[in-house]
Amino acid sequence: MAGSSTIVEDDTLLSRIDRAVFRFEGWLALAGGVTVLALVCLAVAQILGRKILNLPVLGYIDLVEQAMAVFAFLGIAYCQRLGGHIRMDILVGQLSGRALWAFEWFSVLVMLGLSLVLTYGSYLHFNRAYEIGDSSIDIDIPLWPAKLMVPFALSILSLRLVIQLWGYSRAFIRNEERPVAVPLIETAAEQAQAEAESVSGADDDLDDQEARRGAV
Repeated sequence: MAGSSTIVEDDTLLSRIDRAVFRFEGWLALAGGVTVLALVCLAVAQILGRKILNLPVLGYIDLVEQAMAVFAFLGIAYCQRLGGHIRMDILVGQLSGRALWAFEWFSVLVMLGLSLVLTYGSYLHFNRAYEIGDSSIDIDIPLWPAKLMVPFALSILSLRLVIQLWGYSRAFIRNEERPVAVPLIETAAEQAQAEAESVSGADDDLDDQEARRGAV
């Protein structure tokens, strides 16, 4: 399941590196979101142009295909840092202490191995497209920039997984209860409490705004 999580931060080297990488991951996720917004605008232009002016966007399918690699991959490291990827934690949720950190460490190690293999394979795919000058069918867009997004995003994911391996290793050695730089999955009760506090905070803000308007 995809659960809510918290990230503990402190002044250690691990936490500083985690926050620095997270800022970069945030910019990548933002780029993916902007790409989605651009595709929405492009789809509107395609529909209105075709229906009203009988003038569809040239190479619409080619542009969408290339943009998919951007928004589909640039946010995966960001999501991994927040613990947002779908996971089955029925058994993991019963663990605690060193047993939990050992299991999480092993899971991240498997993910890192897969990420490195996929990074290498996708880089070869990009390199082949670059060398032969592969392009889209309709308007001849070079395909290598979109294909480069895959090994690039997977490299950032691999870096994130290395940081989490570091965090889980330290948690196991020190038997920490709340380690830094790793997603700590919240229970249903903790999620409900956080949501209630968020709503309560929003209500307080509305009350403050109404009080200020009344004073004016």
